[in-house]
This record gives sequence, C-alpha cells and structure tokens, in this order.
Amino acid sequence: MAWVYLLVAGLLEVVWAFSMKQSHGFTRLVPSAITIVTMIASFGLLAVAMRSLPLGTAYTIWTGIGAVGAFLVG
Repeated sequence: MAWVYLLVAGLLEVVWAFSMKQSHGFTRLVPSAITIVTMIASFGLLAVAMRSLPLGTAYTIWTGIGAVGAFLVG
C-alpha cells in the first residue's frame, strides 16, 4: 500500500507544480488553493509512505515522478 501512496503523492506533486505556475505568484485564488491543498496532500502521502519505505527510496521515487511529470506537463 505504501507504493500506492507514493505514486499518488508523486502525481499530486505534478499537480501542485502546475497549479503553482497557473497561480501567477499566488495572485489567482483557485490555482493558489489547488496548489496549497495538493501540496499538503502530497507531503502527507509521502510521509505515510515513508513509514514502511526507506527515506532514500521514497524521496527519490517521489522526486522523480514530480520531475518527469512536470517536464511532460510543462
């Protein structure tokens, strides 16, 4: 189950990175709210996944999903 949490956390990282760009420096309400909510959810799921996965593995996978996803979306 930790891998599922980690995958969802990585996908949410892509969402918050994209919505942060759309918020234009947190001047637009809806993209700013999406950024904050998905950021909290992403970090929370990463923390839950790290209860049973090693730090290095979880963080590397999470960052990798976020980096590749942001590249593809951007």
